[in-house]
Amino acid sequence: MNINSKKKLVAGLSITSNVILSLLKIIVGIFSGSISIISEAIHSMSDLLASVLTYFSVLKSSQPADSDHPYGHGKYEDMAGFIEGGLIIFASLFIIVEATRKIVYSTHTHSENIFGIVVMFLAVIMNIIVSSLLFKIAKESNSISLYADAEHLRTDVYSSLGVLLGLILIKITGHTVLDPIIAIFVAVLIFTAGSSISKKALSNLLDHSLPNDDIKHIENVIKQHSETVKLKRHSIKARQVGPTKDIDFILQFPEETTICDCHKICDEIENQIRRIYPNSSISIHSEPLCYKKACIKHCVRY
Repeated sequence: MNINSKKKLVAGLSITSNVILSLLKIIVGIFSGSISIISEAIHSMSDLLASVLTYFSVLKSSQPADSDHPYGHGKYEDMAGFIEGGLIIFASLFIIVEATRKIVYSTHTHSENIFGIVVMFLAVIMNIIVSSLLFKIAKESNSISLYADAEHLRTDVYSSLGVLLGLILIKITGHTVLDPIIAIFVAVLIFTAGSSISKKALSNLLDHSLPNDDIKHIENVIKQHSETVKLKRHSIKARQVGPTKDIDFILQFPEETTICDCHKICDEIENQIRRIYPNSSISIHSEPLCYKKACIKHCVRY
């Protein structure tokens, strides 16, 4: 199975699990009147919207470059990741408002039942499994939208676990004020995850440079060929576009280097970089390395 098929499979699995969990949490939340369970239902519905968005962004980004998108469709995944982050943030703010209202107006009483505990336990198990698969394929494909979806579900694991423990404590102690307090705790976790996802996706959309570690890896590959070629100072330009890394730089060759040798060295460097970053688009510009004044004058004149 190729990587695009794997991406579609896990994205579809995410949708299925979120549909099931959203329905269960909504039913139990309304039946029990628990704001923490209802907040989790809202969280799962935002997960569902994000999963649907991820699925279609994966379908779109896997399409090859065309006349309208000569650099490919990778930014669809970045855009999906940014929207997902916004959905998460919106859901967290809604939960905080509702939970605060319940605390202020002392409307946090609810009829607790065993079904809420069972549903929360099921949510923890399902989200651990699905998020692990999403993280695995996101890492293999370097997909920001799959990563965002996985991060989304991972916050659901923590929040569901918090609600689960809270429901158990409420059942033992009878202190129902714990319900909206737990909901606020859940919302803070959700907000943090949403902010992180939005920041990373926005960075890619605005063509922010790759991290310094990635740049150093590229420089180290070129240094292995320092006897035959030199990297022009500050010439590396690299960015993340969806699942693809765009890498551009300028290499300077001694004047006696033939076009054939120049092409061969560029191919070797390109292949070495691709071994580190398999899903990358590499563009290398070659120019002469001028040592003599006469050569410099010649290059300037022509």
